[in-house]
Amino acid sequence: MLVLSPVAFGQAVPTLQAKFVPEAINMRSLEGVVNVALTAAAGDLAACALANVRMGPAAPVSVAPSADRRTYVASFKKSDLEWVLPGFTETEALVTGQLSCNGGEAQGVVARGKVRVIKPTVVQSRVKPLLTVGGQKFKDLNNNGQLDRYEDWRLPVDQRVADLLSRMSLQEKAGLMGIPTSYSESQNQTYLDRNIRYLILRESNFQGKDLATRLNATQERAEASRLGIPVVIISNPLNHLSGGNAVFEPGGGAGSFSIWPGTLGMAATHNPQLIKDFASIARQEWRSVGIRRIYGYQVELATEPRWTRNRTTFGEGVELNSMIARNLVLGTQGQAIGSDSIAQVIKHFPGDGAVLRGLDPHNVPGQYAVYPTAGSLFTYQLPPFKAAIDAGASAIMSYYNRPNNALSAPQLPSEWWQSPTQQFEDVAGVYNHTLITKLLRDHLGFKGVLNSDTGVLTAQAFGVENLTAPQRWAKAVKAGADIISGSSSPNDLITAVNDGLLSEVELNKPVGNLLTEIFTLGLFENPYTNPDAAQAIAKTPANQLVADQAHRQSLVLMRNDRQLLPLKGTTNLYVEVFTAGTAAATQTAALKALLANDPNIKVVDDPAQANAALLWAQPQFETLADRVNIELGTATGVNVERIQQIQAAVPSILALNLTTGWVINSVEPGAAAVIGTYDVKAEALLDLIRGRFQPSGKLVMGIPANQAAVDANAGDVPSYAESYDYAYRNAVNDRYTFGFGKTGF
Repeated sequence: MLVLSPVAFGQAVPTLQAKFVPEAINMRSLEGVVNVALTAAAGDLAACALANVRMGPAAPVSVAPSADRRTYVASFKKSDLEWVLPGFTETEALVTGQLSCNGGEAQGVVARGKVRVIKPTVVQSRVKPLLTVGGQKFKDLNNNGQLDRYEDWRLPVDQRVADLLSRMSLQEKAGLMGIPTSYSESQNQTYLDRNIRYLILRESNFQGKDLATRLNATQERAEASRLGIPVVIISNPLNHLSGGNAVFEPGGGAGSFSIWPGTLGMAATHNPQLIKDFASIARQEWRSVGIRRIYGYQVELATEPRWTRNRTTFGEGVELNSMIARNLVLGTQGQAIGSDSIAQVIKHFPGDGAVLRGLDPHNVPGQYAVYPTAGSLFTYQLPPFKAAIDAGASAIMSYYNRPNNALSAPQLPSEWWQSPTQQFEDVAGVYNHTLITKLLRDHLGFKGVLNSDTGVLTAQAFGVENLTAPQRWAKAVKAGADIISGSSSPNDLITAVNDGLLSEVELNKPVGNLLTEIFTLGLFENPYTNPDAAQAIAKTPANQLVADQAHRQSLVLMRNDRQLLPLKGTTNLYVEVFTAGTAAATQTAALKALLANDPNIKVVDDPAQANAALLWAQPQFETLADRVNIELGTATGVNVERIQQIQAAVPSILALNLTTGWVINSVEPGAAAVIGTYDVKAEALLDLIRGRFQPSGKLVMGIPANQAAVDANAGDVPSYAESYDYAYRNAVNDRYTFGFGKTGF
């Protein structure tokens, strides 16, 4: 059973119930159709019309009403759903459409329903011969004319891994354990010749067909190698607005796939269903182009408001982050990893948010993790990682930091301490045996791939600066690491073995973990994708319709006590965006352009001509030598005096892009209405102020009362767990705490 619900506020349309027929879809044959029956939950559809029904890019061959107009049946060709529906034992399929009733405006609706999809094992070879054994096809990956155990997809993965390990040279094992900093067409053959098989795509703007074609060519080269080990293409997240022009175009590539709010915005919806929807759609888009692993999501808590990477977390809520972690893993990987999965690399273990005064751990001053609150590691920092592990996360990324003993209260069991007076080993995460093996693997039960962050062998080798590169490799492997990001050559690891720092046998466990991931992703059988399907999926409007629901639900109405919102009648509106540098003027012009054709809004160039103003502040972090500044002012790109002048002249809507819990007491009191945004499309913000939907978003980080509250915060606990009254209070005595947000105007 699934429900189609409106995605915008307006004239009510019936809620539709729907059912897939059959509920288990057998894709072993692509002949035939899949029917989706849509029925009104109450009343009938006699006065309604359903149009533009889609499953991803797939359009039905027919959408027919029943004689009594209570039911519509949409029929899809199975062949059109091959790249849309994953071969998961249980998945939530999405159907979108437009529903209008009684002559009203058509509204977008989103359908969600659980189905089981059965797919065959597809074996595709472009270089190596195919073998036929027992009526089944297999790739002769080592080209020896016989079916070896690692080539036999019918066998358990552990048996295939053991067989392949026995055939690999030291050079091939070492090559598998490194990831170069970036991937490019000019370098990939060099990397393949070095036996490197994990490559990270830093590209952000592409056409789906072009990228799929290029990645297919890389896989073809890998297939031609001695053992035919395929490549795993990785990327950082590509679907979210973050930085750049927050009016529409993101910095980070979301223009190539469906465009969703920033990760904080996803959390601000407080809607598990939307997280599931996102994971389902992102999986579909990534799988279609051949990206099979995501340097994914920061489920660590944003417990230090000055930390600059708060922007790409899901906020400070323990339960919220845990829910999101679970749904992201299950949505992209399925209940078990398979040939349609995207492997999640959850980061940064055991939680990068507990950082000294917000300083960036990429840099030497920010290298320390601090835990001043006794028990905070297990109480606050670890639960989201545990949720991801329990959901089956394929990989975990360790943090850059090294834990600071002098600034930390007791966190670890006493038997884990380095000595009676030293709790933590004073080395970065990837080198830290207690954190990686005792805590992550033994205590939390993680069995997958431990992936370092980029650069830990060089610039971020905190605590092991005096070790040589081979010694650093040896220490990381002995600590429990499997693969090191930022390594473009296996030579130092080979030297570590040749010099006796490691035995070749000690590489078998990390290489086995990596091979397990590659086998379970189905890449040995078929690493190739369909470029035409990739293009259709990457650009389908149906996926953006769902994403736009997330944009709307992410907006937080924080104050409207003067009843300025929604704007009524004809409004002379002054518009200005406040951010650093020339981007302010560019974004202001873009925001005005979006309002140009609204008959009820006249954009004016002078506050004196306006009867309302929209002021959108998009502050940037100011990194100082000993701390990070989050108090709004010129240094953060916000002209406070200008905002105060406009607020004094005209009733103003203040929109604040809350990429952290900014200190806002200089600009909040003078506003007539306040809206929190989290890297959101401007269209959604403008629709909110015009009353086209009701607000529903909730804060995902508390807003500090003042700079003193920031300075006093314990950086290892959420703001709602501080020992003092941390939160800002507005003029009507609302506290801007985690979870605050108005649900009506």
